Amino acid sequence: MSEGSGGTVRADAWCWAVRLYKSRSQATAGAKAGHIRINGVRAKASQPVKIGDEVRVTVTFPGGAREHVLIVKQLLVKRVGAPLAALAYEDRTPALPPREERAAPVFARERGAGRPTKRERRELDQLRGR
Repeated sequence: MSEGSGGTVRADAWCWAVRLYKSRSQATAGAKAGHIRINGVRAKASQPVKIGDEVRVTVTFPGGAREHVLIVKQLLVKRVGAPLAALAYEDRTPALPPREERAAPVFARERGAGRPTKRERRELDQLRGR
């Protein structure tokens, strides 16, 4: 858990070190894509992060994206374990809204009707919410 020179660390290195990204190159690509903001300003990968900064990171995953809001409490240059990484920031990410627990619609096709046509598949996908 070492600090960078002058009490700052590169934004991509810090995001990787606290396990927001799986690799340093993904963190750099995230910064280039505009997914990392420091104190409300879009950050380049080499922008310095210092203690007290607010870092907002948009993490995408299959089916959506989520924004993490973190306050820097400790500067990390090297990747550390998850328990130590959690001590390096204060998480102010808003809680996820409760998931609607609803039953999936039941689709019944007549026996022997064969494969659905393209139009029927599109209608089924629309009902399923895809």
